[in-house]
Amino acid sequence: MDDSSLIWDDGVLLTIDQRGLPHEARRLRLGTVDEIIEAIATLAIRGAPAIGIAGAFGVVIAARAHTAADGVLDLAAVEAEAARIIAVRPTAVNLAWAVRRATAAAARGADAALAETLDMLAEDGRVNRAAATNAADLVRELLGDRPVRALTHCNTGRLATSAFGTAIGALRVLFERGALAEVLVDETRPLLQGARLTAWELAEAGIPHRLTIDSAAAWAMATGQVDCVLVGADRITANGDVANKIGTYMLALAARHHGIPFIVVAPESTRDTAMATGAQIVVERRGAAEVSGFAGVATAPAGTEVFNPAFDVTPAALVTAIVTEAGVVYREGGAGAAIAEVARELYRNGWMPGTAGNISVRQGDSALITGSGLSKGELGAADMVTVRVADSAPVSAQARRPSAETTIHTAVYRRTDAAAVVHVHPPYATTLCTLAGEPDRVTTVRIGDYELIKGLGVADPSVIDIPIFPNWREVARIGADVERYLTEYPYAPPVFGIAGHGVTTWGDTLAQARDRAECLEALCELVTRTGRRGAFAAEAELVEIGRL
Repeated sequence: MDDSSLIWDDGVLLTIDQRGLPHEARRLRLGTVDEIIEAIATLAIRGAPAIGIAGAFGVVIAARAHTAADGVLDLAAVEAEAARIIAVRPTAVNLAWAVRRATAAAARGADAALAETLDMLAEDGRVNRAAATNAADLVRELLGDRPVRALTHCNTGRLATSAFGTAIGALRVLFERGALAEVLVDETRPLLQGARLTAWELAEAGIPHRLTIDSAAAWAMATGQVDCVLVGADRITANGDVANKIGTYMLALAARHHGIPFIVVAPESTRDTAMATGAQIVVERRGAAEVSGFAGVATAPAGTEVFNPAFDVTPAALVTAIVTEAGVVYREGGAGAAIAEVARELYRNGWMPGTAGNISVRQGDSALITGSGLSKGELGAADMVTVRVADSAPVSAQARRPSAETTIHTAVYRRTDAAAVVHVHPPYATTLCTLAGEPDRVTTVRIGDYELIKGLGVADPSVIDIPIFPNWREVARIGADVERYLTEYPYAPPVFGIAGHGVTTWGDTLAQARDRAECLEALCELVTRTGRRGAFAAEAELVEIGRL
């Protein structure tokens, strides 16, 4: 059989009917939107990346069906069909992502929708291999060179994607490297995707494996038969919570208890940075018959009430790492833990006294920022808020309110490639900015002839002009000033001050943003302590750049 599980054949989507496996590898020919929807709904096609691409081909079919003889496309009709496709499986974000991408292309015609979908199909194989390779590298980093014994859940191979696979792809890479001793395969109740599909794929690839019931996984960990857990995902929220096939959460709990790495492998398209936490994920419920019987045979008394969620949500706190084609995008503790650690360090330095100061990290179209009114010396990973970069608003209801200076951070993100922003109140830099600032206009402190300038990431390390913004009572106005300044001066240094209100730095990483704050403070201390008032007047002159 061809390694690709999805093939476009002149207006028809060809795929394997996963309901027949492992006994029968029969082909499906899907030529209408209704057939695509039915195949996704009945799990003939399943797996987040696979249903996404299949849904996109559904848009192509719709675009062809709603294009008149004169070539005019009824985009409203295509959008209505796209909405029907998306509604079939709400938990997996890839379905909506791919369908919307194809629908946007359909505005240019059916051929454009097809070209976009074929691009997605080609991308999927490349993305899966890259994510799988990154995950295999991480396993070797965590566990060393010895062949590992891995446990996996559900099916994450080429049947769940279009080619190669994610978590199973990582197992394939490890096997190719001679670094995989064995795979323990969960049955994955109630529909047995592990038993029917994963065991079939591993056998096809010649990878040694054993099948076990889901409820034996914890005991396998306890008896030393598992070195790591590798799973896929259907949706990953901004804070690192992971929705995956039901049974994943209990694996994460058991792995944490036994000190075993729990690694999630997925494409970037599975990350939903617009959703703050797993609490917002809609978990699908499936029919009672899947639990009360199997293969048409009743296994429970007639009329038994059933609880049959298709997925569960594993909290980020139980995830060792999330790996995509971009690399390790989440590490245990996550960005929230990293922010809290830096905040506590700066608090101890006296730079974030009490509740003053704030730190953020960009996460795609959103940012994770310290909560408002909290002592920076006591922050934990849970004391963060996810906000939209576009408008500074929280992406959803959350336990904390975002920091008051959020609009300053998002202004920086909108106008630069910054990955992290740090706003602190170090004594020398804050004093210099206060002395240099004015209440109603931006001023600039020019500092020259200090070796430390090169640590601030400027093109010319011999001199730096540091803008000082007025400390408006309305913080959003400061953010507007910052955004306007960075728009006018796109090559401005990654640092500015606010009169009477500390300094802000940013960088490609949180560590770099913090280091630049430390460098600026050391530079301002040198300027202040030298006592070279004549030189200071030349080297730290105030330069008006225009009233606001």
